[in-house]
Amino acid sequence: MNKKMLKNTEWGILICCLILLCIGLVALFSATQDTEHEEFQKQILWALISIPIMIIIIFIDYNLIAKISPVLYGLALIALIAVLFTEPINGASSWFRVSETLRIQPSEFAKIILIIFLAYIIVKLQNRDKTEINKIWKLGLVLLIAGIPMGLIVLQPDYGTVMAFIVAIAFMLFAAGIDKKYVIAVILVAAIAIPALYFFVLPDHAKTRIDVFLNPELDPRGAGYNLIQSKIAIGSGRLVGMGILMGNQTQLGYLYPKTTDFIFSVIGEEMGFIIAALVIVLYVIMITKAIYVAKTAKDDIGGYIAIGIARYICFSYDRKYRNDNGITPNNRSATSICKLWR
Repeated sequence: MNKKMLKNTEWGILICCLILLCIGLVALFSATQDTEHEEFQKQILWALISIPIMIIIIFIDYNLIAKISPVLYGLALIALIAVLFTEPINGASSWFRVSETLRIQPSEFAKIILIIFLAYIIVKLQNRDKTEINKIWKLGLVLLIAGIPMGLIVLQPDYGTVMAFIVAIAFMLFAAGIDKKYVIAVILVAAIAIPALYFFVLPDHAKTRIDVFLNPELDPRGAGYNLIQSKIAIGSGRLVGMGILMGNQTQLGYLYPKTTDFIFSVIGEEMGFIIAALVIVLYVIMITKAIYVAKTAKDDIGGYIAIGIARYICFSYDRKYRNDNGITPNNRSATSICKLWR
């Protein structure tokens, strides 16, 4: 690695990632005690695989990746179409089953590919003039490119991932200099559409999740149960935690799924407020650093990619479990913002 690359590397983001990885591995080790640490071992394996890949990607110019992004976008669309014909898993056709323990979710790859491809397209459409993106046909093209994979993901169905796409597009268009009139128009449409979607479009299980998120006590023994248990777990940790492998809610099976959506509750219960707060602080630092990278990137395409990635750090949704009625047993709360690994 040459001196220029060492100088330009944002070490703060890398350090935050490594600290979060360590905290996440410790929490996962504790959360998988009753399954002989099976998922912990998988995560160690993925860490050992992903770190060398990260190092390799550092040496690749993102402009080169952007140039081949149209091909990657096409492959992503093919994968998103093909996955619709797979056997549903827990009510959704979102995964390719490679083996009993390994599943691949195309939408996760599509997230990154779409960011890079949109950055590439926006730069091409702007042609060194940021006001160009405000032309109706150019803005429509950007939205069409983003809308196709979003529509395919809706068919799976996976509304949370679609929301992640929408926020990413909004961040990137804002950075690209979209006119305020479009922003105001979107806000007005959203103000009308959101209530209409809630009452007339959303399925019952989605409404239940929203209602229980706002007030878990509406169904304390049903849809709100896991959310209430997660709060109990975090409160039980107090300042320094109950100790690794010692959390009552974690070890007695009151948190589900404790290895994914409620991993932050495991951290809060067993490591306490200090470590839990550190996790949030590290995420804030990562988001701030990512925005700084976007603002100081050497070119527009780098800035758009960085702001899109910053959005994924800031807003992340992952739906893994759903019962036969379509109700996810892990009603995501503000305490589960810290999914520490992928």
